[in-house]
Amino acid sequence: MRHLSPQQPENRWPSKAFAGEVVPFAATVFREGHDILGAEVVLTAPDGTVERHPLEQRVAGTDRWQTEVPLEQTGTWRWHVEAWADDWATWLHAATVKIAAGVDVELMLLEGAQLLERAATHAAGDPAASVLTDARTAMSTTTLTPAARLAVATDARVVAAVGRHPLQSLRTASEWLALHVERTRAAVGSWYEFFPRSEGAKRRKDGSWQSGTFATATKRLPAVASMGFDVLYLPPIHPIGRLNRKGPNNTLTPGPHDPGSPWAIGSSEGGHDAVHPDLGTVADFEAFVAAAAKNGIEVAIDLALQCAPDHPWVSEHPEWFTTLPDGTIRYAENPPKKYQDIYPLNFDNDFEGLSREVLRIVLLWIERGVRIFRVDNPHTKPLHFWEWLLHEVRSAHPDIVFLAEAFTRPPMMQALAGAGFQQSYTYFTWRNTKVELETYLAELSRETSAFLRPNLFVNTPDILTEYLQFGGVPAYKVRAAIAATASPTWGVYAGYELIENVARPGSEENIDNEKYEYKPRDWAAAEKAGASIAPYLTTLNRIRNEHPALRQLRNLSVHWSDDEAILVYAKVLPGRFVRSGRSDGIIVVANVDPHSARQTTVHLDLAALGLEPGSTFDVKDLITGEKFRWGADNFVRLDAFVEPVHILRIEYPKGT
Repeated sequence: MRHLSPQQPENRWPSKAFAGEVVPFAATVFREGHDILGAEVVLTAPDGTVERHPLEQRVAGTDRWQTEVPLEQTGTWRWHVEAWADDWATWLHAATVKIAAGVDVELMLLEGAQLLERAATHAAGDPAASVLTDARTAMSTTTLTPAARLAVATDARVVAAVGRHPLQSLRTASEWLALHVERTRAAVGSWYEFFPRSEGAKRRKDGSWQSGTFATATKRLPAVASMGFDVLYLPPIHPIGRLNRKGPNNTLTPGPHDPGSPWAIGSSEGGHDAVHPDLGTVADFEAFVAAAAKNGIEVAIDLALQCAPDHPWVSEHPEWFTTLPDGTIRYAENPPKKYQDIYPLNFDNDFEGLSREVLRIVLLWIERGVRIFRVDNPHTKPLHFWEWLLHEVRSAHPDIVFLAEAFTRPPMMQALAGAGFQQSYTYFTWRNTKVELETYLAELSRETSAFLRPNLFVNTPDILTEYLQFGGVPAYKVRAAIAATASPTWGVYAGYELIENVARPGSEENIDNEKYEYKPRDWAAAEKAGASIAPYLTTLNRIRNEHPALRQLRNLSVHWSDDEAILVYAKVLPGRFVRSGRSDGIIVVANVDPHSARQTTVHLDLAALGLEPGSTFDVKDLITGEKFRWGADNFVRLDAFVEPVHILRIEYPKGT
């Protein structure tokens, strides 16, 4: 047995799953000779319960055996694959061929009778034993024709009896592997990001601002929940430094009333364990978390391990930073961007002391009700630090979720996911063409799905791609539809629904960036004027909630079209994993050119959809309500300015 799956590369860390995930298990199984083989995956649950699930070959000639198993119990599962020679199946195949050809007829029937006797011995005490004994007698009766004697082997009762007491030899087992199953929210969720200081902010007559608070931000929670979002992510809520504070659009000339970037953490008012006084108190934050929970929303906060120049750590622990030859402390850079208001941390001088302080901070916010952390730039900290921290937190609080915001090289992104981050930002925002998306979605759902869980954010305060800048409403719909259906977890930053698409010249970020100023929005007026796609986002989240196939990652299959701008993929969950007993299947057809109407032929792999070759079936567009009769090849026309995306529900017959 080779190439067991799922496992991480090099098997350095356990592979991952989540409660409710249908996990594909597979192995390459082979041996010398021509014997027919059998195989099964053996699972030991965290509570010690043992499950056995048969593997099957689905593509002849590949020696690849696989099955899917739904896992519900959280904790670390152990599993391995066992394989054997299937003596009965091997004999039956040979006997069928030889007896039909008149070769070794009596020898083959004698061998079959002996196998039945062996099976009867194994079944002693089971009613099946008498069935097997009678079959042996019939197969040994020479007054019957060879064909009649062979037919005994395929009698339904005999097949069932042998199935309960299989005839196996040379059983072998693979090495044991680990699979860590976490709570469902570790992989499934609809995220919404807003700045609490902007929610309820008001400009005073003198031009200064009255900041929004946790109390005013609470008023926005019902609207976020009504759109179907179940995770609310807050940028840093700590005191903001005054030294080197940035002004509007990342300028170095702030006015006296500019609030600064929340990521420039720390001032005389406190550091990572404090709440910005403009937002309220720790008690106000805890009340906000409680109010969110009443609306069915979990609150995620930012864990940004960096400091403003006036953070208390700078004076108390100067060894936690990098000092340059001229005696100054190095500030953060991501060329061409410069962050003079932020000092990065340096773990090299006091790894243990800094690590323990970060653990203290995380545990403190857990005590305050936080269960999800979005980690800023984790790739700029040592990997072994994250491995240690995530283990320490998970040991005491296995329900905590960490999202890695690491827009960096693939090996580091994948290593962070492997070491324990439950979710990861991805390159999705920069994958916009049909070919780019086909390749990337296949990678996320297949190549890295054993350990990297993608959170497909469509935008962030720092990311406004050219596709969104110039694509208008169609681009915003396309990106949201793909993100919401391709991954179990997706997210938007506030203002997306208002098509905020004006960039700061020469950059990929919004002009008048909310990172550096208050940005109150009149949500009600925008919706009344029809200038909001909030209803569209609501529809997407409703579709996600109604279709379990969309809450899986590894079931995505890419299909084809004759047009370079028409992306086609599907997600299917077989009926045996769906509560209703009917398969759940969604086909997404997206016109990724937001400037045109496109028509083409879409080609579907019916087997990947769980349908028979040549079959036709009904589909319903869950956006428009239209119904179509489809088959393997289908005409499609998508006008970007009307509806750029089909989200089609396959109308499976009952029992499929």
